[in-house]
Amino acid sequence: MPPTETDLADAVHRAARAALLDLFRDHPDHRFYYCTLVTPGEAYGPVLSAWSVQALAEESARQGCAPLDIKWSYADSPFCGYGEHHMEPVRPLFEARGELFDLPDGEWEAEFDLRLRAMETAMARLDAEGLFGTGADRHSVVVTVEVPSETGNDERALRLNPPEALTDWLAEAAVLEHG
Repeated sequence: MPPTETDLADAVHRAARAALLDLFRDHPDHRFYYCTLVTPGEAYGPVLSAWSVQALAEESARQGCAPLDIKWSYADSPFCGYGEHHMEPVRPLFEARGELFDLPDGEWEAEFDLRLRAMETAMARLDAEGLFGTGADRHSVVVTVEVPSETGNDERALRLNPPEALTDWLAEAAVLEHG
């Protein structure tokens, strides 16, 4: 019997919590503003990525670009893949559900949605536990579950965050999208 959606959510929750706690403990002087779980279009087990104000300043200087050019890019973050040893045990659970694109037409979309819901549930639980801050502190962190170049990322961000947390993200994403 393959792992259920709840099994996936529980495993991602445990792994992401451990990875994020390591990140916050290892970088106590950083002010993190973005924490995301990323998976490719095949919806494999996720990778953690995050940005802090300090890391953005350093990385944009290193790359010779404007901070806004990379501010919301999970891939450009020096914290992309952080806590990989915590996330690695989650992957076999996703694999046990089968290859997404080996499923019959119509079934792969449902499986894709199930996997993303499990990741979103995990991040929502971490938020409810106060891992991303509480009150006004929570309003300074954007939490997402992303699939690069796929639709649905915005909807998940809107569900996972209080509106106050999304003010800059929404404005800056619009600027980036429309040049």
